[in-house]
Amino acid sequence: MSVLVIAEHDNSNLKTFSLNAINAASKIDTDIHVLVAGNKCENVSKEAAAVPLVKKVLQSESTNYANYLAENLTPLVVKLAEKYTHIIASANTFGKNFMPRVAALLDTSQVSDIIKVNSPDNFVRPIYAGNAFATVKSNDKKKCITIRPTSFDPAPTSGGSAPIEKVDAVDVPNISKFIKREETKSERPELGTARVVISGGRGMQSGENFKLINAIADKLNAAVGASRAAVDAGYISNDHQVGQTGKVVVPDLYIAVGISGAIQHLAGMKESKVIVAINKDGEAPIFSIADYGLEADLFEALPKFLEELNKLNTIQK
Repeated sequence: MSVLVIAEHDNSNLKTFSLNAINAASKIDTDIHVLVAGNKCENVSKEAAAVPLVKKVLQSESTNYANYLAENLTPLVVKLAEKYTHIIASANTFGKNFMPRVAALLDTSQVSDIIKVNSPDNFVRPIYAGNAFATVKSNDKKKCITIRPTSFDPAPTSGGSAPIEKVDAVDVPNISKFIKREETKSERPELGTARVVISGGRGMQSGENFKLINAIADKLNAAVGASRAAVDAGYISNDHQVGQTGKVVVPDLYIAVGISGAIQHLAGMKESKVIVAINKDGEAPIFSIADYGLEADLFEALPKFLEELNKLNTIQK
């Protein structure tokens, strides 16, 4: 029994969610191989090889893999899958893009967004927007699995010395091509991995008022999130959306400001270690899961919060 983890990276560095996937794979078997498919991605392979849980790194170099198009990556994964019983990736935009294609070509049922491994063929995954959990047993000989990264700790990044094996690229279908990538640059932590997240909802009333959220985020070295209502209203871009149709976050501290607590939003943040809610509606559902709640007008509470933070000379990052 061997497990193949598909590494997510930017051709320079291994993404944190790949470390979560490696840790999840270790719950299935100790024979873990990592596929690094990219262009000029030698450093990524070295980082993967340094992870103690990894037994071998497979490196495939091609310009076709530079931008990890699903149409190009899938044939390589399918070819390598012959030697493995489990193929694993993160349940984010990276894994959700190509893994269903892999499962279809292997004629296997994908097990998606798992949060726990009970045994090599038995897994737990959330359903009904996280309000229930299903225990799923897969009888397929090859199991295609995506894992919820925030449910597994990252694997350690040093101490390993796995061999790196070069793998030939495969022919790719000429059905798509990469045009361009538009990325939001920010000095703040990435939303999916931040230790502190402060999110605004419809109660912010406008995009201009998000400056209150941003000021506090800067003081706390926090990522900025938002509810779907705030995104749909145009207050902030959709890459900040937290919830069932956005990002799932599990920070040490989650501050929800002007968010009522719709079930779709709760599905993306209710596993946070400490939840603080600020809302003027004392009956808002968000208070039912909050560790600390403040029933107050956010336009009065946030300036006072910022004032107190400004009294502190240093904020530990």
